[in-house]
Amino acid sequence: MVSSSSPDPTSAPTRSLLGFGFWVQGFRCFPWMAVNFFLKDALNVDPSTLQLLQNSANLPMVGKPFYGVVSDAVYISDQHRVPYIAIGALLQALSWLAIAILSQSSISIFNISLYLLLSNLGASIAEVANDAIVAEKGKQPTTSTKSSQSSSSGELQSFVWMASSVGGVLGNLLGGIAINRFAPQSVFLFFGLLVALQFFLTITVRESSLNLPKSPSNVGIRKQLAELSAALRKPEIAYSVTWLAVSYAIIPALTGTMFFYQTQHLKIDSSVLGISKVFGQAALLLWGVIYNHRLKSVSPRILISAIQVMMAVLMISDMLFVKGVYREMGVPDLVYVVAFSGLLEVMFFFKILPFNVLIAQLCPPGCEGSVMAFVMSAIALSLIVSGYLGVALASYTGVTGDDFSRLPLALLIQAVSTLLPLFLSSFIPDDVKTKPRRKKE
Repeated sequence: MVSSSSPDPTSAPTRSLLGFGFWVQGFRCFPWMAVNFFLKDALNVDPSTLQLLQNSANLPMVGKPFYGVVSDAVYISDQHRVPYIAIGALLQALSWLAIAILSQSSISIFNISLYLLLSNLGASIAEVANDAIVAEKGKQPTTSTKSSQSSSSGELQSFVWMASSVGGVLGNLLGGIAINRFAPQSVFLFFGLLVALQFFLTITVRESSLNLPKSPSNVGIRKQLAELSAALRKPEIAYSVTWLAVSYAIIPALTGTMFFYQTQHLKIDSSVLGISKVFGQAALLLWGVIYNHRLKSVSPRILISAIQVMMAVLMISDMLFVKGVYREMGVPDLVYVVAFSGLLEVMFFFKILPFNVLIAQLCPPGCEGSVMAFVMSAIALSLIVSGYLGVALASYTGVTGDDFSRLPLALLIQAVSTLLPLFLSSFIPDDVKTKPRRKKE
């Protein structure tokens, strides 16, 4: 519809660069599934250590505002987005290839943690540049009509969301199969070669072909930081980001504990977990389609709050599953894990799509990369806090890799915590359709 008449936001170079970039971003679950099994089986870590390593490896994501400020202010060969995507891909390639060629005897928790940190540093740099392009392109009008302009951001956001989801579907499907057939280092080698390919393809793209809006030259990092600070002081942005961060941080994540419960206690095969995650990624893909066609006009506050409630409902469902209620009803454990476990995992990210569209509309021109990076950094930091709280909750309730008797209690506490941010849902703007027009040049 609107996209067919739009030469800019949906141009072929833009779609190719962003489509492949976000697809690779989604496909990152492929090596990470192997990492989980490698840590559990080869290095013999316990659930708490696994979850601590998972979340600590995401620490580079917290630096996204700095990467965003640099990409906004510092041009490389008269480009300030594409080179950073290339740098991010190169760092990922180096880290995964290094892990792949390490000898079995030289692998330790320490050195694999360093390489995972380097990989996530590269991923975060690439994601910042990709998100900034989406924010910049999404604010460009698709036609001369004002109403269509406000929908262009949602259209491009949905496109990259679906590209990432497709990568996630394929990554989880292949990951579940590959773990049973290949050594983990073969999986790491394959992904390392894939991001190396992304690097070589990216350096062939000239940023001028993307028709990005030109920012003032030589603005400097200090001025960019000042503009970011001014943007974050806008009440509608500050309150929204605060709510989103709190809505994640307050939930004690139990991902490591559930991974051990499913693989150690229930003896569920890795291919089944892969299929479960495929169902989750397919749900993300479907969510992108539904949002783009049906839900863009829904109030952000209502939509995001509804997602928060659904997360709590699925956590209660997990509690019933662990207590054996579904098993007594004749539902096999494998069926539940495939149908619902992956869905709950991705449900955490459902609200990011409408929230990113909201922030893209509120973001002042010239600091899209900085603001979007700050948002993603806030999410990353909140998820890390959530993971650490999950470790504390498991310890408090007495859940270990061998004793899951109090896991239902931990899941109940998790569900109640998920509902608490709803009391502050007024922090989310209820209607921002007029904002992009006011901030146009």
